[in-house]
Amino acid sequence: MLAEADQEQQEDDFQRFLRRVDDIANLVQGLNSADPAVKERTIAEAEKRLHDQETSREEESKTTVNRTVINTRASDVANAEAVNADGFLAILEKDAKERAKRRKRNEHLANALKEKGNDAFRKGDYVVAIQRYTEGLEKLKDKQELYTNRAQAYLKMHECEKAITDCEWALKCNEKCIKAYFLMGKAHLALKHYSESRQCYEKILQIDPQKETLFKDCVNEVNLEEKRMKDEERAMKEVQSGKLAALSIKEMLQKLDRPEQNILYYTGGIRLLTGAVKDCTEQTLFRTNNGFSILKDNEIVRRGFCAERKNAAEVDLSVSLLFLWQAVCTGNEENQRLLLTQPDVNAQLPKLLSSGVLEIQKETLALISLYSENENGRRLLVRHQDLTKWLQILMTFVNSTDVRASSAMNILSDLTKEERFKTQCRVMLSTGVLPLFTQLLTSAKLVNQTALAHCIGIMGNLCADVVIRMQMAECKECWQACLKLVDECFDGSTPKYQECLFAVLGLMMNLLLESNVIIQQSAGPEFFTLLFQYFAVDISGRCMSLLRDKDGRIVTRAIGVLSRILPASSSAVEEVVKGGVVKKIIKVLKAGGQITSNYGIKTLSICTRSNRQAQEDLVKSDKRFSVLLKLLDSENEMIVGNAAFCLGQCLVVPGAATSLLNSSVVMILLKHAGGDATRTSVQENAAIALGKLCVAEPRHIFQLRKLNGLAILNSSMKYIHSI
Repeated sequence: MLAEADQEQQEDDFQRFLRRVDDIANLVQGLNSADPAVKERTIAEAEKRLHDQETSREEESKTTVNRTVINTRASDVANAEAVNADGFLAILEKDAKERAKRRKRNEHLANALKEKGNDAFRKGDYVVAIQRYTEGLEKLKDKQELYTNRAQAYLKMHECEKAITDCEWALKCNEKCIKAYFLMGKAHLALKHYSESRQCYEKILQIDPQKETLFKDCVNEVNLEEKRMKDEERAMKEVQSGKLAALSIKEMLQKLDRPEQNILYYTGGIRLLTGAVKDCTEQTLFRTNNGFSILKDNEIVRRGFCAERKNAAEVDLSVSLLFLWQAVCTGNEENQRLLLTQPDVNAQLPKLLSSGVLEIQKETLALISLYSENENGRRLLVRHQDLTKWLQILMTFVNSTDVRASSAMNILSDLTKEERFKTQCRVMLSTGVLPLFTQLLTSAKLVNQTALAHCIGIMGNLCADVVIRMQMAECKECWQACLKLVDECFDGSTPKYQECLFAVLGLMMNLLLESNVIIQQSAGPEFFTLLFQYFAVDISGRCMSLLRDKDGRIVTRAIGVLSRILPASSSAVEEVVKGGVVKKIIKVLKAGGQITSNYGIKTLSICTRSNRQAQEDLVKSDKRFSVLLKLLDSENEMIVGNAAFCLGQCLVVPGAATSLLNSSVVMILLKHAGGDATRTSVQENAAIALGKLCVAEPRHIFQLRKLNGLAILNSSMKYIHSI
């Protein structure tokens, strides 16, 4: 009752403090009013408040004062109107400064106490932390951080009600305090107030929609905890009702708890227990009867499972445990979490994957798949496992010809969705992963090609991480291995090998993003520049050969690689132009889709930028520019911009501009140059092409005049003179 009375008193004091702040603000607003009547009333109210405050102080200090004299003075002042508004404002200003100084001093003391509390919290001394935060609040009642910090300490002490109260106080100081709602949600969850907990987390999302990931994680935690409690209540009812299946789980676990039995006894018992786990109820009973402590509590089982070199009996035991854990963890996230908190399981998983024993590897992969195939499971793996070596370990299964290869690649594919996994992959990439990866690429015809294609795709996805992409792009051996794989396809390839080729072209495109960054910045590491120039002719030569491939996907990616490697080397541009790249790409563009068109027109724009033969080849291959005109009408502005650039470059060829008479080219270019295009670069390219068109063939000006486009042409001339 005393605690409740203190809390009510604190609430009253806090509300009184807030009312005083509002009253002072209203007085200041009244004194600054343009209305004389309002100002006069405010002065009278302020004088009354100062008088009341002074009287109150005198009574508190019990000092004897001649009140008649004081009142007479006040009356005299009032009657003589000696105190004017300016004088009173000076008094208020002085009082405000004193209050500000006092608050600043208190804030300094409160901050110091907060830091002492934080230090105690970090050391795990939550009692002292609470004391320091409380002392800080005595100095400054409206300091939100002290309330939330104390709430956090109360949560550590499992005093959830007090934590909720402090969060409520914090929200009175700042109604949009996300930390207060977060901690309040945690406190309600600990008290099994699931609905209230969700409401707190929903408030976070309302305050800041960018916190959607935090919101999902928190609500998911609530859902899992609520499900766990319901499952355990249902399981307990089945035990109490004497249901045979429920009782058998408990009995079998008790039998497995018998010490110093033969290893075969435990293996058989584990297999029987696995067969008894049919649904969520049995999974829950396994958990609530300490089933996960089987390794910790049974030395024979633990020793057999953790043995470095396992004999046949230890292999059978390990496989039986893996089957059991699959049975109890399938679709049960709480069991999945508990399994990964077992130290021996955590330590053994990567060792089991590397064991070389087919059955152990197969069932370990099956167990890990339960985690990797859903978001919450992946997060558990990332949180509880050191995954720095997993990319290398799982990649070795590309050499397998059985189900292990596909299982390992599926796990890797799932894990690449997690940013923290990509970060961990950086550690061993250069020293462990890339040497293995290049070996697999160079042995493409000897390994599981379906798995290899998947593996190459995974490495391509990992290139989204800039650090990984740079490490791979600077690996000379990796480029050589990619080229070797491409070369071997010319000797005859199977559909599976075609998938490897398709994947490696995609990987090369991703790695070449680094070359584009360097070129766009007109600078960058000299090593990268030299490396891309070194391989540019070889890479572009392989891609030229692939333009004859019957698989349209291969052709599209080959053009994509060309569009990214050619800017790095003028020698490569000369070679592909000599090899007839313009004619080949024009042919592809006549039937290509949007992706192919994007890569194709970009490649043509690179070739025609500075190569006269490429310009002439385009004019010959694209009669009356029918392909370019079609691309200029595309909804994709990147395609439009590159098509306009190509056209502008080719108009220097004699007769090119004349061939466009009686076409819609002026209207199309005018539309893009006049502002229909949202990208400035597209507008500029269209304006430049329009200007060059009219310079090369003045008769286009008549069409331009009909369309009232001379102003746009004049504005485009500055681009022409600047190039």
